[in-house]
Amino acid sequence: MKKFNKYRVIDLFCGAGGLSAGFMKGNQGQHFESILAIDNDAAAINTYNANFGGHGVTANIDEWIADNEIPPADIVIGGPPCQGFSLLNKNRAGDHRRALWEPYMDIIDKSGASMFIMENVPGLLSSDEFSDIATRAAQLGFTLLNPSILNTADYGVPQTRKRVIAIGIKASHFDMKNLPTFPPAPTHRAPEVCSDLPIWKSVESAIGDLPKPVGTDIRDDVKPPLDLHFGRSPTATSLERYRAVPMGGNRFDLQRNRLDITPACWIKKTSGGTDLFGRLWWERPSVTIRTEFFKPEKGRYLHPDQHRPITHREAARLMSFPDDFIFLGTKTQIARQIGNAVPPIFATCIAQFVSQLMEFRKNNGAEIEEKRTGRAA
Repeated sequence: MKKFNKYRVIDLFCGAGGLSAGFMKGNQGQHFESILAIDNDAAAINTYNANFGGHGVTANIDEWIADNEIPPADIVIGGPPCQGFSLLNKNRAGDHRRALWEPYMDIIDKSGASMFIMENVPGLLSSDEFSDIATRAAQLGFTLLNPSILNTADYGVPQTRKRVIAIGIKASHFDMKNLPTFPPAPTHRAPEVCSDLPIWKSVESAIGDLPKPVGTDIRDDVKPPLDLHFGRSPTATSLERYRAVPMGGNRFDLQRNRLDITPACWIKKTSGGTDLFGRLWWERPSVTIRTEFFKPEKGRYLHPDQHRPITHREAARLMSFPDDFIFLGTKTQIARQIGNAVPPIFATCIAQFVSQLMEFRKNNGAEIEEKRTGRAA
């Protein structure tokens, strides 16, 4: 497909470009082209531009929209920052980040897009903001296609990460009868589910071939995947703690095995936090990779059988980033980019569904398009 026939995509709150990777990389790249990406994280935009071209912009979206002309687009993708919706945020009331869905919807409107894909944490669906988003979408002529909480492991990612995907289509641009059904069918299954699908991808399938890490910082002297495959410098006590946790174990195993080196705050907290200081299983997907995966005290981020937390490369692979995806920035900035991203393999499944919708529109909406624009589709 020639470039001028590709669907034009704007990626808002784009981060490193995990969602864009699903649309612009691989086979889906023949259908979509990124024309604009916006994020307020300069390091993430540097990463985005290194992978997708120079049209990523570092800016606060509400300020950018006031001073810039919005280019015509077919599709707007992205997710307003999730901290305002997240159950991890104990002080959600009055969080200004909730309002960032408003410029997101403004760009959808002003770009003339016929579709948007919003990604966010599961808490979005039960929030007051989602009701407001749905109302605004309806005012702009969009119909939401069964917003759903999806597990990325069901779509081939070696990670049990649950996210909301809400797709809005402009009803005036589509024949609304017999639309493809959302969500798309899973490609993988949990071990306890009976079907012909392959079982969830495991941690071992993603990182089992990597050697032991070398060094404690980004390595410019080697090629991927080893450039981001570095360790840390734990204290002697930390190493003893790592050794006390068996495969699949957690802080409670540490307490049972080595009470003498267990932090007092964990001894006092007798319930909850079963992933804290946890060790991954080889045969299962990983837990959700967050921005501080290199700190075992933040979650189940210990390597399955080596006495260390997972590396940046291992985290990137567990997010399904290919080794040739370029990450720029400090190791802390890159960790943030990895943890905040949409897993590219999951994004590809969403992009494939969007391709089906656009093909359906082309094949079934010619009469609507001709009526809407005064010319044949």
